[in-house]
Amino acid sequence: MLFLVRHAMPIADPTTDPSTWTLSSEGLAAARRLAKAIPAHAWLVSSDEPKAWQTLDPEGIRDVRRDHRLREVRRVEAFSDEFRQLRRSYVNGSAHDGWERHTEVAQRFGAAVSDAAGHPSSGDMVIASHGMAMTVWLSRVVSLPEPGTFWAELQFPDLLAVDLQARTVQRRDWR
Repeated sequence: MLFLVRHAMPIADPTTDPSTWTLSSEGLAAARRLAKAIPAHAWLVSSDEPKAWQTLDPEGIRDVRRDHRLREVRRVEAFSDEFRQLRRSYVNGSAHDGWERHTEVAQRFGAAVSDAAGHPSSGDMVIASHGMAMTVWLSRVVSLPEPGTFWAELQFPDLLAVDLQARTVQRRDWR
């Protein structure tokens, strides 16, 4: 089974690049609770951004493979109160100047998932990433009917079971 995890809440610092943000104390506490819901022998893969791999390994003891292709959408975005509107329109398919093309996001994310799926371990695979990148990829592989709504309803963190054969995604209750 493939599980996608949206990272836990980071410390948002407008003076630093979001790709360097680490988890807040609240985010670490949530990641510790989430870790209990992750299958013990799952193959763990995450974005190479700290907030993603820390979500899978809040104690620093698990083996988590980091893959830069699972990063968030590359973009030029001002730190402002309007970020939700811009991001929602993006995941709904709007192209924004300075933002990575949807096809590029889906291709790199899909390649990372395919490579991780080729790991010789049997059983479950858990991938931690970011809301927009996950939504863009899922829109392509499971045909999300309302990508903007899906993205807006993602939690920090969130655990999703993805069945690529059936083309379904389902939130798992881990709290």
